[in-house]
Amino acid sequence: MAYAFNLFGAKLYTFVDTAYLNGRDPGELTRQLCAGGSDLIQLRAKGFAEVEVLALANKLVPIADAAGVPLVINDFPKVALQTGAQFCHLGQEDFFDCGYRTARDIWGESKAIVPKLGLSTHTPNQAQRALAAVPAYIAIGPVFATPTKPGAIAVTLDYVRWASANVNIPWFAIGGINLSNIDQVLEAGATRICVVSAILNTVDIALACKRFRAKLGA
Repeated sequence: MAYAFNLFGAKLYTFVDTAYLNGRDPGELTRQLCAGGSDLIQLRAKGFAEVEVLALANKLVPIADAAGVPLVINDFPKVALQTGAQFCHLGQEDFFDCGYRTARDIWGESKAIVPKLGLSTHTPNQAQRALAAVPAYIAIGPVFATPTKPGAIAVTLDYVRWASANVNIPWFAIGGINLSNIDQVLEAGATRICVVSAILNTVDIALACKRFRAKLGA
């Protein structure tokens, strides 16, 4: 990578989620997210085969890199490594149920440069287990019910408050966050958020990002 990235300074984490493309070009969507001030962009392609995610990631990584925005690969560690993505994000089951204990377990000690790891968490116990794995960041959520994760039980603002008091690495509140409820999330102690549908369901993606950044004080 030709640029240094400070995760502690990141505030707005956005997504290229294939479930919300609605016929739009993923590359152009990535450009708009970058133009709006996204600090991180995750490629989330549920139901896609690894070879399909690899092809899409190869298209998006250079676009995000050119803007100085890291692309996060969801669910596919090998794709993150092969494409030179700076981050890989995994759920609890995709990490711990596979027998991993640290990020190095995923790619092996032989690799000189590996993607940084992000982990999803849904309870304080999961957060503590995740922190022991020494990830670059963790996600806290879903804070509110969200169509992005149908059936997932909202962790409520109580978990955000717990994270604010107990998590010392970068963490992002995620799940159902929109411009109507973001103030509650920030008041609960969050300083970084992930936003999926509240940005991807808008016509002007860059403008939507800018509105969230304004709320974040960035």
